[in-house]
Amino acid sequence: MTTHDVLEAWATELADALGLPADTAIDIDLVLDLARDAAHGVARPAAPLTTFLVGYAAGLRGGAPSDVTAAAAVATERATARGDRTEA
Repeated sequence: MTTHDVLEAWATELADALGLPADTAIDIDLVLDLARDAAHGVARPAAPLTTFLVGYAAGLRGGAPSDVTAAAAVATERATARGDRTEA
């Protein structure tokens, strides 16, 4: 079983436990890329914070995959534009 398989299984299990619709699309690569960009562009602890905020914003916008993509694009742009990486 690959790491991606484990993450897919975990995402499905957690989405079900959280009561999300069964057809909820989860773009694991998008989330991991977003976390990476926040960790490298801002600070390592920014990764979970950024992914949470993007998910929250996307949910407020309606929660469609396009809402997630749009919110992630804003966060990625901001994180990668930062030149003053600070370790915390």
